[in-house]
Amino acid sequence: MVIKKLVRFDWAIKYILRNKANFDVLEAFISNLLKESIVIENILESESNQEAENRKFNRVDLKCKDSQGKQIIIEIQNQREADYLQRLLWGTSKAVVEGLELGTGYNEVVKVISISILYHTMRVDEQENTDFIYYGTTELIGMHTKKPLILHESKAKHKETPVVTSKNVFPEYYMIYVEKFEDMINEAIDEWVYFFKHGAIREDFKSPGILLAAKKLDYLMMSEEERRGYDDYLAYLGQELGILDAAREEGREEGREEGRIMTAKSALKKGLAVELVAEITGLPFEEILKLQSDHQQSQPGRRNHE
Repeated sequence: MVIKKLVRFDWAIKYILRNKANFDVLEAFISNLLKESIVIENILESESNQEAENRKFNRVDLKCKDSQGKQIIIEIQNQREADYLQRLLWGTSKAVVEGLELGTGYNEVVKVISISILYHTMRVDEQENTDFIYYGTTELIGMHTKKPLILHESKAKHKETPVVTSKNVFPEYYMIYVEKFEDMINEAIDEWVYFFKHGAIREDFKSPGILLAAKKLDYLMMSEEERRGYDDYLAYLGQELGILDAAREEGREEGREEGRIMTAKSALKKGLAVELVAEITGLPFEEILKLQSDHQQSQPGRRNHE
């Protein structure tokens, strides 16, 4: 079976797919995931969309319209962080606030959908959690009836009186665990997850969206400058993995808790980000910060310099 190699999606979303001419690739992915037609209007100009030097943190907020023409904000994240669920809550809350213009009423709050493409397992239970796509939102359920709270919008806005549940108001979350995907293709979204996992598509893939991605994310079709940037990114990832392996090896022969601390110290010494060290070792974020501070204070000449 012929397999066509493409550039990694985590790189593409940071450097290629932010171009308005390539919104159709993101539209196809989002539409396949949500199972409705989504149109991207523009990228929101917010803190979250500023290009950071840390290449691991890739995120883009999109102003979109759904199949009913309702405005929504879709936040796509491709990140590694400790306390990831808390980070998701912070991100969606910030998107809600940024989407509300100063002086407007709360009835103008837009719906936010958060999509996470995860190349890590977030320290979940590996045996209990076997799916590769998880979905959730806030639902208000009657304590006695066990039925969801149902509202009704004003007829002033609509000819009919549509039913509105809390799902229509509160953020929705999609979490795609790339490494959990077992390469079984049953629907269009599976072709996307295969691409996220392997950086490639198969010749038997049929969905128009993934074929569009194959055309626009082909390494050979990129400019020389883009190819240099991508090759540099791959080298960076390879270097990072080498540092992680070395840090783990240094802590492997120690006791469990002591080994985690030794691994954290070694990773920090080699320059890894605090968030990534916390994720790898499972140690509390505050403890990693303390280890980092201790390491910085122990550096020769640091105190004299300060």
